[in-house]
Amino acid sequence: MLKLSMEDPRELVKVTHALSTELRLQMMELLNTRRMNVAELAEALGVPVSTAASNVRVLEKAKLIETELLPASRGAMKVCSRIYDDIGITMNVPARNNRIDHGEHCYEIEMPIGNFTACEAAPTCGMVSENGSIIAEDSPAGFFHPNRVHAQLLWLRKGYLEYRYPLDIPREAQIHLIQFSMEVCSEAPNYDNDWPSDITLWINQVEIGSWTSPGDFGGRRGKLNPSWWMDNGTQFGFLKTWSVDNTRSMIDHQEISARTLKSLDLLKHSYVDLRIGVKEDAAFKGGMNLFGRKFGDYEQDLVMKVTYTLN
Repeated sequence: MLKLSMEDPRELVKVTHALSTELRLQMMELLNTRRMNVAELAEALGVPVSTAASNVRVLEKAKLIETELLPASRGAMKVCSRIYDDIGITMNVPARNNRIDHGEHCYEIEMPIGNFTACEAAPTCGMVSENGSIIAEDSPAGFFHPNRVHAQLLWLRKGYLEYRYPLDIPREAQIHLIQFSMEVCSEAPNYDNDWPSDITLWINQVEIGSWTSPGDFGGRRGKLNPSWWMDNGTQFGFLKTWSVDNTRSMIDHQEISARTLKSLDLLKHSYVDLRIGVKEDAAFKGGMNLFGRKFGDYEQDLVMKVTYTLN
């Protein structure tokens, strides 16, 4: 999926401009089923080759399609293929006291899902890399294996995973927002699209809030899953974002609690602790799957972003 946001207006304008004409939308529809060269696109749409070529360049510049020059009977031909199946646009941006602060900085770090510092796992549980299993299935002890750092998919029916992020920002910084994003879903045997689970996030031991995953998703392959991964297993999750600012805590920009940055005491240490898991007293104890960059639908691990200004 191509992810766009109001926080990056130049990229948003480039993509929306590329999709602003019926002709280019028809091109994207044709490329949904197969690769086509420019001449084939022109013939299918009933337009001159020069018109097709100029519109292909617009889509290519927006990184919606990719092209490759291949030999033809006369010279070379430009063959086009579509890059993305889905485009998501985040319209909301974090509130900044109704002002634009041109001195704002963003500290971002991506943590591999296998780099947890503490955990508690109960069957069904396991972990795999992009190349195969790392530990025996349903082996909680295996979660402490050093090869866990290569994990690309982790699952557990009960428990939690804990990570420690470096916080390498100036001590005089004024933090305005911290957020964590990850691809996650419930954990059922094989998969079950109707299998709710209350997945909770903590920052520095402070509970931020829970998201109820509706299921452990399958029925189609995850877009990034390696070829060896079984069809009847968990395939993909939802990309969820927990965030905290000076007034509230949110999941995907929807308020979930009154916890604020003040309660997290972020600048007390040079690190931030993150815990993600299922509480013992959760209403829905349906476990958790956590996806890395090479599994599921989203090419990312656990991303932390901290926005701040300097005095």
